[in-house]
Amino acid sequence: MHSTRVSRLALMVLMTLTLGLSLTAQKASAQMMAQGHKSKAFTGVKANTGTVTHTKVNGKNILTLSDDFVVPDTPDPHWQVVDSKGNVYLLDRLKAKGDKYNKSITLPSYIHDVVKVQIWCAFAEALLGEAPFDSPVM
Repeated sequence: MHSTRVSRLALMVLMTLTLGLSLTAQKASAQMMAQGHKSKAFTGVKANTGTVTHTKVNGKNILTLSDDFVVPDTPDPHWQVVDSKGNVYLLDRLKAKGDKYNKSITLPSYIHDVVKVQIWCAFAEALLGEAPFDSPVM
């Protein structure tokens, strides 16, 4: 009977430790997603400052430009992303009304991963700059 109590106690301790480790891992994973994945710096002829960060919020993938990003002085800059298969997706305009710009964008569900973010001038049909991630995100 004594060995049964010891076994139950050992089992309860083991289960508690396992649950604690599991919760710690989940919290670390959630914090990593909240912090996001940061790209390398933008490089290009017009977009060559700042970075972009990928985060997942409520199941949606969001890209956000850093505070030091400078919007290129071109007629029609747009968000554009490239996936791991080389598919290119032209997204929303970067500039908004006045001096404002769309600092963040929610990616459509049909985009499965992103290897780099590009700033594309739709008017001139020219690549203004790009910021690659170390590995595909999402």
